[in-house]
Amino acid sequence: MITENGIVTTATSSTAWIKTIRSGACESCSSKKSCGTASNQKEMIVSVKNTLRVEPGDHVVIGLETGPIMFLTFLLYVFPILMLIAGALIGNHLGPIFSFNASASSMIVGFAFFSIAFGIIKFKNRSYSKDQAFKPFLIRKKPQAVVANCTIS
Repeated sequence: MITENGIVTTATSSTAWIKTIRSGACESCSSKKSCGTASNQKEMIVSVKNTLRVEPGDHVVIGLETGPIMFLTFLLYVFPILMLIAGALIGNHLGPIFSFNASASSMIVGFAFFSIAFGIIKFKNRSYSKDQAFKPFLIRKKPQAVVANCTIS
């Protein structure tokens, strides 16, 4: 499970908006520019279900399951390549049957399958964006640190 610390900026009875600082896990990720964190800002606002009845100013820990992240990684990176290979193999076998150059049909069908893969990903994105398994959630409230005899100037 991926966890992040944050502060509640706004909260309703159903939704809380959490301000987090982008962690080292995001900074070292090779896909950080394509997942919506492309800006140079270190802060991010995340919307989560308000299951702990948090209020603005509360310090919280939010989490995201790694299983769905691994599935999405497969879907975005591996699935299109597998479709490209499958299409190329099918095209290679269909070309001679239809008296067409095997290499050209392999390339055409391979790219067609590759494009179909991205169409499938786009279609599935709608359902996954509504699925709670792919969204962050509140884990717990954190006690706020109080420093004795400390004045803020």
